[in-house]
Amino acid sequence: MRIPVLTTERLTVRELDEGDLVDVERLFGPGRERWLRWTALSYGEHADLDQPPYGERAVTRRADGRLIGAIGLVPSLGPFGLLPSWPNERAGFLPEVGLFYEIEPAERRKGYAHEAVTALVQHGFRELGLGRIVATTTYDNEASMGVMRKLGMRIERNPGEEPDWFQVVGVLDAGTPTS
Repeated sequence: MRIPVLTTERLTVRELDEGDLVDVERLFGPGRERWLRWTALSYGEHADLDQPPYGERAVTRRADGRLIGAIGLVPSLGPFGLLPSWPNERAGFLPEVGLFYEIEPAERRKGYAHEAVTALVQHGFRELGLGRIVATTTYDNEASMGVMRKLGMRIERNPGEEPDWFQVVGVLDAGTPTS
């Protein structure tokens, strides 16, 4: 199973390919050739093995085709049982489907992250049958929390101090309306 090209009013969400190297290094920093090759190959490998279509995808502007970010569904193994409202009382690390998003700094605050992740989340619930999607961030990342809120995620805070990457968690259950 593969995630098809998703289009919104202003964006296209598509698989990354090796021709995206310059843009990927602009977005994530240098030295990403091996990661990009692995990512591009993983789409077919996941599909051939009937595995979930995990991985990052390019976010491009429809008007000019410019790659401005990346989003994806990724495995998220975290201590979700620490959260006050989590249905599982076990505090150990639990597997969930995570939502990843990154928009280049010059293109932020234009609604691109929300527009792209809305398309991906709707596809995940409708076509992939996902029951829940999570996203994690740090206390100081107001922009990421803003995307979570606008998407309709329930925002929870880790009551403990560790791990540091698990400070704020957005949770979206299937059936919750996305905006």
